[in-house]
Parts: sequence; structure tokens; C-alpha cells
Amino acid sequence: MSEPVQAAQATIVDAASTDLEIDHRRKEPPRSSEPKNAAFSNERKKSLGARYYYGIIFLLTNLVAWFVRDYGQKIVPELHYLKSCGSGGIACFQTMGVLRVSLGCFMFFFLMFLTTLNTRKLHDIRSIWHSGWWVVKFFILMGSMTAPMLFPSNLIHLYGEFARVGAGIFLVLQLISVIQFIAWWNNHWMPDGESKRSCSIGLVMSTIFYVASVGGIIMLCKFYASGQSLNIFFIAWTGILLVVMLVISLHSKVNRGLLSSGIMGSYIVFLCWSAIRSEPAIQNSNMQKQGSHHDWFTILSFLIAICAIVMATFSTGIDSESFQFRKDEIQLEDDVPYKYGFFHLVFSLGAMYFAMLFICWNLENTTRKWIIDVGWASTWVKIVNEWLAATIYLWILISPVVRQAKVMDHEEESREHTQNVATP
Repeated sequence: MSEPVQAAQATIVDAASTDLEIDHRRKEPPRSSEPKNAAFSNERKKSLGARYYYGIIFLLTNLVAWFVRDYGQKIVPELHYLKSCGSGGIACFQTMGVLRVSLGCFMFFFLMFLTTLNTRKLHDIRSIWHSGWWVVKFFILMGSMTAPMLFPSNLIHLYGEFARVGAGIFLVLQLISVIQFIAWWNNHWMPDGESKRSCSIGLVMSTIFYVASVGGIIMLCKFYASGQSLNIFFIAWTGILLVVMLVISLHSKVNRGLLSSGIMGSYIVFLCWSAIRSEPAIQNSNMQKQGSHHDWFTILSFLIAICAIVMATFSTGIDSESFQFRKDEIQLEDDVPYKYGFFHLVFSLGAMYFAMLFICWNLENTTRKWIIDVGWASTWVKIVNEWLAATIYLWILISPVVRQAKVMDHEEESREHTQNVATP
């Protein structure tokens, strides 16, 4: 009897130990997950850091374009001997020089766009290419910046015409990004819940933005409206848009609050001021007051404008979420933190945009030193951008009401049709 009992006890002990091992394995996390998580975290850091490297490349390209436009003819006389630069090398400096540098920047970022399009996972080879291989990219960048210097002037002029369209597309993308940011800001400070602190802060900020908008209109009238019928029209129309946005945002069917319309009002007032400042008459008056030399304020304004170009391009490039058709996508651990293809596409369009600013949207005339985005073409581009911004914002306000009205009309027609069919 002892042997069967001992055998049974041994079986029970083995079964119990097996159950404990299985239970322990279930509780123990997979050993391979931790290295994978660390690898994904490392690749994510590289990907996020790569954005700033590309931003620096874009900034340096802007500075090269300015250098070629204002000082290249004196400091780089070797380009005079290139056949593509024409007699005296004029086709490689000033306006044409800016377009050549812009084309090189466009070629580099458009190549990056093609090689990183639809990259979704951090372990994808294209993600590694986006975040690394900087030595190879350096030689590609040097090649793309050098090649346009050898292109004929007719091709560069054709690129300039194409760059006008690309710069316009860039402005539209930037505008959408700004409006999405305003919507996010409004939702953050004016929540639907009962957060008294957030709501009070939102009301204070709404007041600040509206005071700034009205104050901006008053200052524009004081300094730029005297004897200038076109400026009076610009300022008056901006004031009308400001009032219309306020009335619609407070309408009972819209009820979007004051903050978003206040921020948007400040933005269009800024665009109006920037457009008026770009008028040649205003700039000539300022130049006469300052004298023939360029003072520190002019230089500082020029450098701030370059930084603004880079920041606008960078902020729009990383804001791919504003241009997604599906807003409910879940971000997985191994997903890329932003859309690489869209990022590089925005930078390639930004290359066209900075070219238009440096040459003041004019392919024929040259631009004075330390001047950026001045001329009637620049003025009207900014005015149209202002009107487009207000139009898109107003449509965002009223579109839910319009869609709701269409749905209600459709339901009413369906109900009447059902009643008519049911009636003998």
C-alpha cells in the first residue's frame, strides 16, 4: 500500500509544481518586450530630434539665399565664369540667385518627401533614413544646392513661376494650421465642463485679444489712413470682418464664444498691418526718414522676418494632424510621431515661399539690400490671405448649422413622403 500512496503523492507534487511554474510564467512579463520598448523610445527620440536638424538646414538655406542676393556678386566672383550665369554673372545673383538657391532647397526636401512618404513604423528603413544618415544627406544637399547654378536661366525662370503657385499652397496650409491651433486654444481655455478657473482665464484672454484687435484698428487709422484711400479700404474692410466674426460667433445657433473670434480678429488685423507695411510708398517714406543707410532696426526686422519664415514652416510641417481625414487614429508605440512625408513636403513648399519673400513676388525687378517682402504683389498676397483666413473661419463657424439645417430638411421630406405613401 505504501508504494501506490507514495506514487500518488509524487504525482500531486509534480502537478502542483507545474501549475506554479505556469502561473509564474503568466505573471512574468515577456522578456523581449523591454528591449523593444527601449528601441522604440530611442528611435522616437531620434525622429523628434531630426526635426530640428532639418529646421537648421532650412534656416541656413535662407541665409545663403540672402547672402547670394545682397553680397554674392562681390564676394563670389568665381560664378561670373559660369556659362549659365550669363554676362557678368547677373543670372546667378540677386533675383535669379535667390531662385537658384530656392530650387536647390526644394530639390533636397522634395527628394526627402519622396523617400519618406507613407512611413508609418519606427522600425521601417525609411524612418531610419529620415532620422539618420546625415553624412549622406550632407552630400545630397551640397549636390542639390550646386546643380541649379548650372541650369539655364530659362529653366530657373520657369521654376520661379511654379514657385508662385507653391508659395500660395504653402500659405493655405499655414492658414489651416493656424485656424486649427486657434480651435485647440479655444477648446483648452473655454471647456464645456464647469471649470471656473479655465473659463475665467478664457474670458480674460478673450478681452485681451479683442482690445488688441480694436486697438490695432485704431492705430492703423491713425498712422496709415491719412490721405490713402486704398489703406482706408483695407482698414475698413478688416474692421467689418472683425465685427462679422464677433456677431456670428455669439449667435445662439453657433455659440462658439469670444476667444476663438478674438484670436482670429487679432490675426487678421496683424495681416492687414503687414500688408500695409509692404506697400512701396510706406517703405520709401520710412527709408527717407531713416536716411540712406540701414539702421539696426531695419537689420533686426529683416532677421526677425527670416526667423518667422523658418518658424512658420517648422510649425506647419509638424502639424500633420490638422490635415488628417481620420481624427480617431490611435497612436501605437511603434508608430512614427509625425508624418515624415508631409513634413518634408511643407519644407519643399517653404523653399518656394521664402524665394517669393526675398524677391517680393517679382521675377523681373531686383530687391534692395535688407528688404524682404515689399511691393504691391506682396501687399495683395497678404490682403488676399487675410480675406481667405476670415472666410475659412466664418465657414467653420456656420458649416455645422448649415449641415444641421440640411439634415432636418431631408428628414422632414422623408417624413412627408412616408405619410403620402401611407395615405390611401
